[in-house]
Amino acid sequence: MSERSASGVFVASTGQHVGKTTTSLGLFSALVKRVTTVAFMKPVGQELVKVDTSERVDKDTVLFRRRFNLQDRYSDMSPVTFPKGFTRDVIDGAVDIGTLEERISRSFLALSAGSDMVLAEGTGHVGVGSIAGLDNARVAQLLGLPVVMIVSGGLGSAFDALALNKHACDRAGVPIAAVVLNRVLDDKREMVVDYMGRALARWNIPLLGAVPYNDVLASLRMDDYASLFKVPLLTGTSHRYRHFDTARLVATTNEIFEQTIEQRQLTITPASRRDIIESALLKHNQAMASGVPLEPGIILTGRYEPDAEVVRMLDDSDLPMIYVPLNAFQVMQKISAHTAKIQIEDTAKVNLAIDLVERHLDVDRLTELIPKR
Repeated sequence: MSERSASGVFVASTGQHVGKTTTSLGLFSALVKRVTTVAFMKPVGQELVKVDTSERVDKDTVLFRRRFNLQDRYSDMSPVTFPKGFTRDVIDGAVDIGTLEERISRSFLALSAGSDMVLAEGTGHVGVGSIAGLDNARVAQLLGLPVVMIVSGGLGSAFDALALNKHACDRAGVPIAAVVLNRVLDDKREMVVDYMGRALARWNIPLLGAVPYNDVLASLRMDDYASLFKVPLLTGTSHRYRHFDTARLVATTNEIFEQTIEQRQLTITPASRRDIIESALLKHNQAMASGVPLEPGIILTGRYEPDAEVVRMLDDSDLPMIYVPLNAFQVMQKISAHTAKIQIEDTAKVNLAIDLVERHLDVDRLTELIPKR
């Protein structure tokens, strides 16, 4: 695109799981309160879902379209996707990159025609998509949009990551309009904001604000655990969106376990530990009777599936449970390495993310920084 056809911004990040979608939700919500019409697009998508039109589109476009009741076509909101095997097809010469660029440009023009501003969300760090010549810096250049860079809350390592990503933007001639710090710990907030703001001044890039770390946004739902391990929720299906404050691997005696059960605790234990399962059930039922529910969950592990009677007892008590055919240590390792993602069904998380971003970022400053058409 030789000239800018719409006002807008490209949201990128210094890495995966830094909070790009969370921040984009809050920014979009804030912008629609200040601008007549705002459109959303994910120019290049990698995590795909099938929609009513039978198209496979990036999941974030579904989240934004439903949350903000957007009417734009999915084909414009998610013009290019990387399905399984796509990178091999690129290297084999089976993909025409020029055609993909044209598709992104046409979609951007279509969205621009019906809106005053377009928020485009990138994928991963700035270099993601390079193998296809469609890294985030190139796409932002193609659309003629300045970048808002999301950086993980911190100072030294956060700035180092920013410097690497800025270099890629500089090479593409894409300006970074502003930086957002995400998941900043409360006890370090004042220091990080002060020093990061001063460090950014050498590049004349403003810091829009710092979004605090939040336990709920970082927590996984029961449904997330089922998806992580690709297993069904066997019991307590009405509580698939339940969040937990702690995930506890139980390798103690039953007596110690009974004394240390906490509210909103996810218990991870072998399916053979009938004593632990029954104690968890007893505490759950007692709490329900007292009117102060514990809101627990259970992941049963091991080579052998839970027997039918255990499944029945848990189902009768409406206690959510999944069974994972791995040992408990392997399960805990996978959970520790996994990052929670926002899903459209999780209204509480979506609302919280939007509220946190709107309260902690200077969106009015951002609208001043975004060039008008």
